[in-house]
Order: sequence, then C-alpha cells, then structure tokens
Amino acid sequence: MKLLVVGAGIIGVTTAYELARRGHEVAVVDREPGESRATSDATAGLIAPGHSFAWASPSAPMELVKSLFSSDTSIRVKPRFDPELISWGLKFLRECTGPRAHRNTLAKLRLAQRSQQLFNTMISGEGMDFRPSGGGVLYLHRDQEGLRRAVEHGSIMRGYGQPQLVVSREELLALEPALAASRIRFVGAVHDESDSTGNPTVFATEVRKRCEELGVRFTFDTTIEAVRIDRLAADGLRVAALESERGDVMADGFVLAGGPESARLARTAGVRLPVYPAKGYSLTAPINEGALAPALGGIDEKSLVAWSRFGDHLRMSATAEFAGYSLDYAKKDFDNILGAGQELFPGVLDYQRATYKVGLRPMTPDGPPIIGRVGESNLYINTGHGHLGWTMACGAAEMLADQIEGKPTALPADPYAVGR
Repeated sequence: MKLLVVGAGIIGVTTAYELARRGHEVAVVDREPGESRATSDATAGLIAPGHSFAWASPSAPMELVKSLFSSDTSIRVKPRFDPELISWGLKFLRECTGPRAHRNTLAKLRLAQRSQQLFNTMISGEGMDFRPSGGGVLYLHRDQEGLRRAVEHGSIMRGYGQPQLVVSREELLALEPALAASRIRFVGAVHDESDSTGNPTVFATEVRKRCEELGVRFTFDTTIEAVRIDRLAADGLRVAALESERGDVMADGFVLAGGPESARLARTAGVRLPVYPAKGYSLTAPINEGALAPALGGIDEKSLVAWSRFGDHLRMSATAEFAGYSLDYAKKDFDNILGAGQELFPGVLDYQRATYKVGLRPMTPDGPPIIGRVGESNLYINTGHGHLGWTMACGAAEMLADQIEGKPTALPADPYAVGR
C-alpha cells in the first residue's frame, strides 16, 4: 500500500519506519526543514513508562483553578474565550474521577510498556548509533507526605510490572551524587530502574536513516493545508489527496501524525479530534567544566521540572500551558526552570550559553493517545500522546500498522480508538 505520513517528529518517523519495515511504500511530509525540529526537539528526553499517570485526576481541577491566579504553577491556563479549549476542558473535567483516572493511567502504562519493549528491540537490532542512558529515572520528593502519596499512587505501576523502588535520602545521594549540593533537601525518591533518557533528536535522525534505507521518501519545508475528500465515494469518507502549498499529494492511505496540527488538519475533513496543544518549555545548557552534573534523569515532583543529560549538556523542561497554538514566548516564561536549575544543581550549568525552546504537546482529555482509522475511510490518526510521545512512539506505530493491515493488535485498541 502507498501511504503518506504527515509529520516527521518522533511519532511520524517511527510510524513511517514501522510501515516501511512491513513492505509498504511510504512517504513523509513535514513543514519543518528536517526531522524532529518542533515539539520532539523540546522534550525533557525521558523514556518513562513509570510516569504514565493520567493528568485528569481528582486533584486536577483544583490545580487548574490555582493556575488562573498564579504564573508559578506547572500547569497554566490563560483565561480567554476559546471554544476549542472550553470543549476540551469540559471533557477533561469529566475524566477527573478516581475510577476514570485509574483506567486512563492503565491504558497509558500498557502502551508505554509495550512501546519500550519494541524500542529496545529496535535500537539493538538496527545497530543504531544511539544508546539511552542506564540507571533509571528518579522521581524526587521534598517531604515525607509527598513521598507517601507517591508510593500509594504508584501501586498501579508496581502492580503492572514497573520496577519502582522507594529510596531514602541517603540512598538517593548514593544513586545521584550531584544532588548532594542541591539547595533543595529531598527526603527521598521513587526510583524507576527501567525508565531511561536520551536525546530524541539523535534518535529521530537515526530512525530517518533507517527509513531512507527502506525507501521512505521525506519532503520537508512543505505545509499540508487541507484534506481533500472524494465527494463521489460511496463508502463514506474517502480522502482523495492532501492539499499542500506545492500542490496535491496523493496516496492510498493517509496518516496524520503531526501532533496538535493533526487535529486542525482533520477538521478540514469534518473529523473532530479531542486534541488540544499544551505548550511546554525547555532549555539546554552546557555543563561547566569540572562540575558534578547529574548522570540520571529525574523529575522534581513539586515543580515538575524534568531533566536529562545529553553528554556535556543538560536538558531541563517544565510547564504545560494551555494557550492555543502560538509558539511565542518571553524570557520570563523560563524563570521557573532557571530557578529550579539553580536550586537543584548550583554552579553546574552555563546559563549564558543556554538555548531555549517551546513545543506544543498534543493532549487528549483522558490521557491515552488517539490511534486508528477514521470510520471505514483511508484516513488514519496517530496523535495525542501528550508528554509521553517518545515513550509511546514504537508501540503506537505498531498498533497503527496492525490496524492498517487489518491484523489483531498486541494490546486492545479500544482505549486509543478514534471517536472513543
């Protein structure tokens, strides 16, 4: 089958690889000048099934209310009249019950775990010039009550096979000596030994190379503007072509894997996806010569600042801002990350040479991504992975490819279905 994938971020290139590996003729188109230039290049770099908790939870409504009156919260909502955000928000609030949060967390976790298995097989079997960090990821807590709640909340993770250990402050400092100089006194952490970190841009480049070896064609600097429907189709929605600034692009099947832009593009075909962008902020700074920098990835569970080490640089990321599709930002928007970095790792980073970036994470109200076919059409969706795009990429690609080929999926597909 001749398939066109829209999007060359982590989700897009991984989807293209899985389809091409199975013998399909695949082309990829993206508006950026290269692969992984948008949101995928602005993530913390965590591959973290151990952090698959659904954002929609019983405590979430109060956090959202707080965000309306403070700019220091990790989740921000800019009040304005936005029918799309209002609709999304009402669906989100509906999911903020204990049973639904448990169900949605489990759906995210199972896909993330399956994806990590496929990811490990992929990088070992393909001989990629890419290796994720070992040693796991640390989820740090500043007080005993927070740590206690984390242990209680994390029972679903441990119950489904995540190797999570609770470590004391002394054990934490033995695992990550760089935290000994921290101005924050963490009382302990949850250590997920199977989670890992790495540079998603390097991974995306390696996957693109494998794709091209399989015959995948990449077209960059090209914006897809609309989905053109064959109005004469007798079996319902049928995509004839995608309209781009360079002309129509045709295929037998079309995959929207371009993050939140997938939702906007789907609307041109009359398909409404409950996906809204959450703007995330990240900075990448060189490590000062001789400084003791962290070796393990981690998250400060109070500020929700996450970090990963990329060689002689450290990537730090935080904030989910619901403010539409704008990528605009001001330097002050990174103040919470800068402040956390100076508290966490004083004297370690050269902020004068830091680079700053924002990306739009595609969020669904319930949490699991949207993967599958639109009705009986030739239009397919792979978006809505939120903060776990890289973590879920290989599993999502497998699930979509199975559905395109009409095969049974490794996991039940209903929790991820279009129109669920």
